[in-house]
Amino acid sequence: MKTRLTFFFLLLFSISSYSQNVPGIIPERVQKLDKMLDDAVANGEVPGLVAMVMKDGKLVYHSAKGMADVANGRAMKKDDIFRIASQTKAITSTAVMILWEEGKFRLDDPISKYIPEFKNPQVLAGFRYSDTTFYTKPSSKEITIRHLLTHTSGLGYGMIDGDERMKMIYQKAGVTDLFTTENISIEESVKKLAKLPLHHEPGSKYTYSEGLDVLGYFIEVVSGMPFDQFLKERIFDPLGMNDTRFYLSNAQAPRLVTVQTYKDGKWGPYPVTFYDPEYPRKGAKRFFSGGAGLSSTTADYAKFLQMYLNGGELEGMRILSPQTIQTMMKNQVGDLMNGDKYYGLAFGVVTDQGVATGGLGSKGTFDWGGYFNTQYFADPELNLIGLIFKQTSGSGNGDQTGWKFRQMVFTLVD
Repeated sequence: MKTRLTFFFLLLFSISSYSQNVPGIIPERVQKLDKMLDDAVANGEVPGLVAMVMKDGKLVYHSAKGMADVANGRAMKKDDIFRIASQTKAITSTAVMILWEEGKFRLDDPISKYIPEFKNPQVLAGFRYSDTTFYTKPSSKEITIRHLLTHTSGLGYGMIDGDERMKMIYQKAGVTDLFTTENISIEESVKKLAKLPLHHEPGSKYTYSEGLDVLGYFIEVVSGMPFDQFLKERIFDPLGMNDTRFYLSNAQAPRLVTVQTYKDGKWGPYPVTFYDPEYPRKGAKRFFSGGAGLSSTTADYAKFLQMYLNGGELEGMRILSPQTIQTMMKNQVGDLMNGDKYYGLAFGVVTDQGVATGGLGSKGTFDWGGYFNTQYFADPELNLIGLIFKQTSGSGNGDQTGWKFRQMVFTLVD
């Protein structure tokens, strides 16, 4: 009886809208998708979510379910704002390519040409755990802009790095991961990063990194504008992405979804750890992380993805040329990343093997996700977009909505 009451209570906080008239979409399967998400919230897999599907630029499905803040009893709404973390990377990469189209640099230019602190990079050769000292050897290659875009630079990722040594080195140096409420600029953090050793020689391996944070500062150097202002003027304003920002206005702040974690059998707010969950609502508001700092809505991010599906423009506003997008979607890392996807200049891109795996979309479908469980994908062949935004951290409670949502979205197409 308790489970049934909980389910009906959660249905009160499920706001769905979907069209019965989008050509090529099977309405009954949209309803099945909706029920799957309802069940996941009712069963406590996630505290709440917003999901969205677009086909041929038309809205197929948009739903808000569950709670944006369980502790305070705030229901999720479709225009709620989420920390999109690594979904920031594709936007930063787009900004880089806007400047590339203007002839400001070449992709294989060394980054030291623009940020001299990266001259003569060093590779980690030894590490002492007892006192975190290390020694290095000179790299035979300079880090290029292409390396930074493709996570092949050899840079690490501090607190979320897979190598414990790099975590310790980055923490000791005071490099900022993800985002911060502290009074620091991206210039300060990037110049600290430039002094640290690399995982490996640039171009020799794929290692997920803070390369896009470096490129955020690079954009400031090349454009002569603050990074946040450049994004607003060149991407957000033209596309009408009015809720995508590094920091929220007083009017936007109440729509920020709480980062929640599952503990002792219930969902509640995530505590302050190496990041402050009050970001981007509070703090010094000076740090613009190109790799993880933006917050957004499903509707805003769908506009960004539709621009790519349209060959670089949306409603008459051109951001990139079709030829540039073709380059960005090509395999930029060779055989350094094998399997279901390769990496281009902004996204993971589904391969033939990914198509054979099933549930990932057509060949060429591009995607990525964020640290707090936001995910997106866009299929150029089907002109189909899927977004599912949650805001959770920690081990969770058996959440399977990510893969189920993606798999079921592709079954909606007739």
